[in-house]
Amino acid sequence: MTEQRKKITLPYLFDKVARGEPITWLTCYDFPTAYLQEQAGIEMILVGDSLGMTMLGYDSTLPVKMEDMIRHAQAVRRGAPTAFVIGDMPYMTYQDSTDNAIRNAGRFMSEAGCDAIKLEGGAAMAPRIRGIVDAGIPAIGHLGLTPQSVSALGGFKLQGKSAELAKKIVDDAKALEKAGAFAILLELVPDRLCKLITEKAENCIIMSLGSGPDAHGQLLIYHDMFGLYPKFKPKMAKVYGNAGEVILNGLKNYHDEVIGKKFPEKENYFGMNDDEYDELRKLVG
Repeated sequence: MTEQRKKITLPYLFDKVARGEPITWLTCYDFPTAYLQEQAGIEMILVGDSLGMTMLGYDSTLPVKMEDMIRHAQAVRRGAPTAFVIGDMPYMTYQDSTDNAIRNAGRFMSEAGCDAIKLEGGAAMAPRIRGIVDAGIPAIGHLGLTPQSVSALGGFKLQGKSAELAKKIVDDAKALEKAGAFAILLELVPDRLCKLITEKAENCIIMSLGSGPDAHGQLLIYHDMFGLYPKFKPKMAKVYGNAGEVILNGLKNYHDEVIGKKFPEKENYFGMNDDEYDELRKLVG
């Protein structure tokens, strides 16, 4: 950005949709990355529970706690003061009751300064969405591949391939919109299903993650974009720069230079005045 932008708000996002302008959305988990995303003009930032895998090294998102999410969301908020920051509700912080869902959603707003929250699930989670929205907290739904339910879904794979399964996702989207979700993320569903849901949405922003170009905007996982997650590279990710390779090569060079006594060089450390050093030698004996 060439100049400080105004705070991104819900009316701003809906105005973009009305003008047919796609919305940009990325995951982020830390201050320096948030700062860079802010400078790049990214409009929405998701502090995703994917940090369990990308930042904490778990094999899934399930071990992530609210305390993890709050800490990372606070850092992102400090780095991106004008972005629309969304806190991702971790596993079992909303499924068990609406009261618990409202309480944890409120923590994102009060403790981390988030602008909205996101939770996974279809019609069964509509009461949670309604309770959160009625409490004055903007909420985003998440359908298709929902990582917290990946075991029940049979793994990380395309959802809604058959007409029957796709119809259920359409119905779930309607239920979430009716419950008050201002946006729905469609992850890894067929492109024509995403287009159909987008066309049918009346007052809801539809975002795509690996679900084609016809949504109101796109989400990518930051670590997938730059080769920073070593375990796998999903098909839906486009690599915009292999930062992981650059960092690895830099680490290897540092290792070799220290071992070979090439680092540090004179410009990498500080000297001491001869007179002061002579006096020091006298003092220490």
